[in-house]
Amino acid sequence: MENSKEVWRRVDEKSAAFFALSDRIWGTPELNYQETRSAAEHAAMLEAEGFRVETCVAGLPTAMVGEAGEGGPVIAILGEYDALPGLSQEAGTSVQKPLQAGGNGHGCGHNMLGSASLLAAAAVKDWLAHNGIAGRVRYYGCPAEEGGSAKGFMVRSGLFDDVDIAICWHPAAFTGVNKPISLACVEVEFTFHGRAAHAAASPHLGRSALDAVELMNIGVNYMREHMPSSARIHYAMIDSGGIAPNVVQAKATVRHLIRARTLDEMWDLVRRVKNVAQGAALMSETTVAIQQLSGDANLVGNRPLEEAMHANLTSLGGPGFDAADRAFAAEFQKTFSKEDIRASYGRFGLPVREGESLSEDIYPLDFNADLFVGSTDVGTVSWVVPTVQCRVASYAVGTPGHSWQLVAQGRAPAAHKGLALAAKAMAGVAVDALSQPALMQAAKDAFAAFRADNPFQNPITADIEPPLDMAAH
Repeated sequence: MENSKEVWRRVDEKSAAFFALSDRIWGTPELNYQETRSAAEHAAMLEAEGFRVETCVAGLPTAMVGEAGEGGPVIAILGEYDALPGLSQEAGTSVQKPLQAGGNGHGCGHNMLGSASLLAAAAVKDWLAHNGIAGRVRYYGCPAEEGGSAKGFMVRSGLFDDVDIAICWHPAAFTGVNKPISLACVEVEFTFHGRAAHAAASPHLGRSALDAVELMNIGVNYMREHMPSSARIHYAMIDSGGIAPNVVQAKATVRHLIRARTLDEMWDLVRRVKNVAQGAALMSETTVAIQQLSGDANLVGNRPLEEAMHANLTSLGGPGFDAADRAFAAEFQKTFSKEDIRASYGRFGLPVREGESLSEDIYPLDFNADLFVGSTDVGTVSWVVPTVQCRVASYAVGTPGHSWQLVAQGRAPAAHKGLALAAKAMAGVAVDALSQPALMQAAKDAFAAFRADNPFQNPITADIEPPLDMAAH
């Protein structure tokens, strides 16, 4: 416990600079693989803290690794800093008010996520140096979590081959160990090519790529009854073929995101969706080109690390919100539906508490929840390294993910308090693992036992190029 208290104290000493870092990242929201300013801010902070920094790793211009320490085990702490499109919002106001029409915003809290992870790494670095302990801490600056699968590319390039454990977190409405459940996914573009023609004078000579896209979407919709209930398929029109209705569209592109509980289930769904695309091309007498952009594995848990994370969170307690924080959050709750608030509790298996605007509690390690889950590229890391994550209360109970309300709360004092608690929890697990060989070994043994019966294929296969321009659409 003394080790934990020492590293927590170091987090407190450094926190102001990292609150400022989080706020700067909030102010420059950038999309998948376009995070040039955000990455530069993180690299500059790493250098100022004395890390050995390598940028542009794994062929990704906005990815980086910062390392400190010598010899011994390697602890990876994962950070993110990508934003979302269409969520521009003024900070601190509970009225929807974009700073830039159609602009980007940190609607998933990644400005906090990366800053807290870097803060944790910096505190562990100082703890290692002060105590003369052999070991290394690495901060992994990971871009494009929102559909770009950067961590999968980083795994493929071998950046985690010598890592002993990996640690991460995510902003949330409640605090506790992240339940290791997510959906494996791939994002695939289907581009149909047909033949242009005058839509009135010679429609019979045209072959519509847009028709093919619509036929494909109908076919996928008919699949929904006949796939696992936990699976999800979403789509977006990337190129509808132009704006002229009097032209038979010769080219059109649709992007599908295919998710399932396991990798095997996912690959089977991908096969079926590709068959639907081929059928749509056959029906419309077009051709289809299929390109996978990204892919994430489902999360793998690690019980010893989860117990260590829960112990740290329990010792730390909640973020320490005050009356002003709760009043601020209550204003945002007025913009939520009752369903938003009930769902927020349900995701963490908690009973609804009327009038609670911010949560101070640590939810149980084992809980029954409404398992409506998304995907994360942390999942791919968890298949190659023992991995643990926590969630930490940083915004109002009921705040929808990927919303303007979350963006508006991203620079508030409550966000800073959640950031600091997350950094302490991650740093605490890191020093536990570095100072307790039994914990490190137990984590490795649990990981090896799982992998013995579960072979792994990275969804980012050797033929996939990083989709560095995917945000350009």
